[in-house]
Amino acid sequence: MGNPAICAHQLRKHYGDTQALKGVSVDIAPGQICALLGQNGAGKTTFIHCALGLIPASSGTIEVLGEGAGSLAAKKRIGVMLQDTDLPDLLTPREHIERFACYYDNPQPTDALIVDSGIAAFAEQRYKTLSGGQKRRVQFAVALVGQPDVLFLDEPTTGLDQEARQDVWRNIRRLADSGTTVILTTHYLEEADALADRIVVIHDGQVIADDAASTIRSQVGGSMIACHTRLDNKQLEALPGVRSVSLSGRIAQLLSEDAPASLLALLLADPDLTDLTVTKPSLNEAFVALTEA
Repeated sequence: MGNPAICAHQLRKHYGDTQALKGVSVDIAPGQICALLGQNGAGKTTFIHCALGLIPASSGTIEVLGEGAGSLAAKKRIGVMLQDTDLPDLLTPREHIERFACYYDNPQPTDALIVDSGIAAFAEQRYKTLSGGQKRRVQFAVALVGQPDVLFLDEPTTGLDQEARQDVWRNIRRLADSGTTVILTTHYLEEADALADRIVVIHDGQVIADDAASTIRSQVGGSMIACHTRLDNKQLEALPGVRSVSLSGRIAQLLSEDAPASLLALLLADPDLTDLTVTKPSLNEAFVALTEA
């Protein structure tokens, strides 16, 4: 497998009395798609900013491709797409790509990158005239200009329609297959589930889970029961085997550690319920169980 693409050891960052990172240690292998998940304020953006050298760690170490975070040697081999990034309004996407290509020793050919990233239809328009989704696609293309060995993507598909999101997913998989390490943060947990080889959950500045998505889902155990019912939350929580209850629109969702017992009691209490389904917990349910425990 070789040396890690990213190696963090006991990484800590504090702002006054606030501890954003509390001793995070994680190694990310070359060619791996790693999703960093966490609630707002959990520390995942701070971790990425430390990896990029945008902010210094308070203690501990973090290296990217064997180089110090933020060093010129590391910068030449990474690509970055941050959530709060924007580009100058008056340049076209083509001009942005050509401008950023000057920073790298072996940039991608501009025409091929424009086609591969799906921006050919608006490559000659002023950036300020583009929609939010189109701007995100240009930012994604710019992150790929230098043919990076490590690619940082912070909420890359926010504002994209489903077709554009699928295009970005295909590009991310293609990059990983070619050996690029991808560090992904996303609030779309189905995106992490579909793309990531590995999930790292950060909560309150600490890593609380680090494994494949399927393994993390299995740690929750039990079954998810969903239905449209006249029973209220208190009645649902009192059913045997039920560990938690939530509402999604008109559908009640129950996490049960004993699905047969819960289902029997549920049907006896409300024989007129509809839209009944029973599934294994999704990554979203696993995430909620981990971060709200």
